Amino acid sequence: MRDSVEELCNRAKAGELPAASELVTLFYQKIFAYFRRLAGNEHDAADLTQRTFCKAWSSLEKFQGRSSFSTWLHGIAHHVYVDWRRQKNPGEPAKEDWWENCADDSPSPFENVAEQDTANRLYAIVERLDEESREAVHLHYYQGLSLAETAEVLNVAVSTLKYRLRDALDVLRAQIAEPKIEHVKFQQRKVI
Repeated sequence: MRDSVEELCNRAKAGELPAASELVTLFYQKIFAYFRRLAGNEHDAADLTQRTFCKAWSSLEKFQGRSSFSTWLHGIAHHVYVDWRRQKNPGEPAKEDWWENCADDSPSPFENVAEQDTANRLYAIVERLDEESREAVHLHYYQGLSLAETAEVLNVAVSTLKYRLRDALDVLRAQIAEPKIEHVKFQQRKVI
């Protein structure tokens, strides 16, 4: 049975490399997936993940357990991403077909092509959201952080986070519904 994250943190703080290694094993994929979605490519995601863990290890002594280790690590990841965006200043988000080209080692959760098409459209719409809304969606929905944890990572009030998520969901609902309406109209014209 794996040790608790809190115990692993304490052991890693004491200099135990196996504990630090297990923490990396537990959180690497989650942090990498966060960056892959935000950065739009695996190369930058790997670099940002590496930077995050380097910063985490260099400041592990300062981790006081006031939040969960996951929240603390995502907070570091958020700041690494913000710094990277400032330095790189990427002008254009990932292309819409980027999601289709992402390799996934796990079996697909989609049972049919229509569901996969909807998910691809949804991912593309998320990528077009403003930066604050996009990060809120990534942290809360994709990373599975609670509202309180997401608000802590983004350093905003929970009410502000709820507002951002509600607005993002309104945009997503409106834009994901539009193609279906056009498709229905096209079918009706074709039949007549």
